[in-house]
Amino acid sequence: MQELKQKLERILEELQGEVAGIRTGRVTSALVEDLEVDYYGAKTPLKAIAAISTMEPRSLLIQPWDKASVQAIEKAIQSSTLGLAPITDRDAIRLSVPALTEERRKDLTKVLGKFVEEARIRVRHARDEALREIDNREKKKEISEDEKFRQRGQAQKVIDEVNKKIEEMAAAKENEIMRV
Repeated sequence: MQELKQKLERILEELQGEVAGIRTGRVTSALVEDLEVDYYGAKTPLKAIAAISTMEPRSLLIQPWDKASVQAIEKAIQSSTLGLAPITDRDAIRLSVPALTEERRKDLTKVLGKFVEEARIRVRHARDEALREIDNREKKKEISEDEKFRQRGQAQKVIDEVNKKIEEMAAAKENEIMRV
């Protein structure tokens, strides 16, 4: 049961990270923090080599700790799928993010739906694995039949809670995306 809870927590954390990366009306550092930058020959996440802050609702300021990495960060942003044009000051980079169109908002809700469905699938796999383990333990006579049904009920209760959290997370993010 503890193993199941840990797997489900990891699934929720992964979904939360994926959902945070989806752009909404307000810009967050999650939009670029995991962007891979070629930093002295090694692919490094942007958050490891720079301070990222939101200046206004639609702009980010990226201040690298090593001033020599400004060009590498600029190059990584330009080559990413973000479609943003960085504005480079001497030792900082500014990103202005345009407002979302209605069509783009709908596309983002589809992306959100894909992430949510993948999380649901991972939850179902974890549930199936846990139920198989419970059944195997009963077949090996490690637990009684009553204990098997009790554990299956507990597992389903935990799964239902996680599914509810996933739905709440998805609804909140969709609301945030569609808010103008």
